[in-house]
Amino acid sequence: QEKLVESGGGLVQPGGSLRLSCAASGFTFSSYAMTWYRQAPGKERELVAFITSAGTSTNYADSVKGRFTISRENAKNTVYLQMNSLKPEDTAVYFCNAQRRTRRYWGQGTQVTVSS
Repeated sequence: QEKLVESGGGLVQPGGSLRLSCAASGFTFSSYAMTWYRQAPGKERELVAFITSAGTSTNYADSVKGRFTISRENAKNTVYLQMNSLKPEDTAVYFCNAQRRTRRYWGQGTQVTVSS
């Protein structure tokens, strides 16, 4: 069964860093583009960062450019999101998504709270 499990969230002070991980199983991870999304309370889910299946191209929301880095290790079936210089407005549940053609899989999400 296809599964995505996020980890690494938590409470961090403004200016701090976190690294999120998303472990995949049950499908051919290296064939799927991966995306991190986030959803803050009362807001719509938004795209944060995208990486192609081979990891050769990435894209970021303007709000996180220069602060967040998406990467993947296909040998470990894992995608990462390194988040630096965190701001209170980065507080949200972060989800990873796998997509290939019409197939999409979602994780359950991990909470990130940025607060002093």
